Amino acid sequence: MAGSSGGPAQSGGGSHGAGIAVTALTAGALAIIGFFAYQASAAQDDASARKPPPSSSPSKDAKDSPKERAEALPADSGNGKRVVYALKRQRVWLVDKGDKVVRTFKVTPSAVNPPPGGYRVESRAAHVTGSDGVPVENVVRFATVQGTTVGFSAAIDGTMPERETGQRTGGVRESRPDGEAMWRFTMIGTKVVVVR
Repeated sequence: MAGSSGGPAQSGGGSHGAGIAVTALTAGALAIIGFFAYQASAAQDDASARKPPPSSSPSKDAKDSPKERAEALPADSGNGKRVVYALKRQRVWLVDKGDKVVRTFKVTPSAVNPPPGGYRVESRAAHVTGSDGVPVENVVRFATVQGTTVGFSAAIDGTMPERETGQRTGGVRESRPDGEAMWRFTMIGTKVVVVR
């Protein structure tokens, strides 16, 4: 009987030993998981500590450069595909239907300026003689002010007019490459937004 009572005692001890082993493995796995969680948390805290604190002074990114400010699309200039013409900044933006600026460039304003507001391209001409007597190309007309037609154009010889000629001209003069871009971008009916 002693042999039979010794048998079950060993079997119970082996079962108890397997339970201890499973418990030890589980505890070890949890310790490893806890270690990795701690490492990840410490790495995130370290990365946060390396970030510079927010500054109250203006940032020095490209948006703050004078060129970027000058070329920024004016606020409240509409939406959708359009030409935006800023009178004071003497600049034009060609804006696609997704409100992305496709091109922006400086222009020489006409002697007669249209009042701020919304217009549509009324007519186009590949080559004409401008109201100042200069042969021009890629003419895109969008307004009439006191009998003077106002539109974008480029001098065929590439010259830009003098601002104060004393003539009542309506040609907003562009460079030849900018005039070509305007010509390709606009059609009859394309929206033109004039802002101050």
